[in-house]
Amino acid sequence: MAATRLTVPVGLHTGLGCDAVGVPARFGFKILSRLPAKGCVYADSDWWWWLVPAGSDHDLTWPLPACYARGAEIPDRRPRLIHHPDGTSPYTPPIPLYLLVCQLTGIAPSWPAPPVSTTL
Repeated sequence: MAATRLTVPVGLHTGLGCDAVGVPARFGFKILSRLPAKGCVYADSDWWWWLVPAGSDHDLTWPLPACYARGAEIPDRRPRLIHHPDGTSPYTPPIPLYLLVCQLTGIAPSWPAPPVSTTL
């Protein structure tokens, strides 16, 4: 299947780069209605995609069936912009999005523990 890169609307600032997180459409409205802040959201008949800052997968494993797309390059199913943010940022904050995806998929969120050092 061919790929396409999600296009950020004119006037929005993408200084952090763009990746995307996709979920099956059955989760789309639930996530959109529960997020306190929303960036650009795109949808086709099968998937909904949220723009997040590049690197939002660093030390995170997004739970299946979510799909993380570096560079916001996704399968070309002719996605359309369904939510335009109010401000100038195209991004959905990735941590609230991650926590919602975990909650809806029944997967416990997990982060690697930072190294601990002591000086005694």
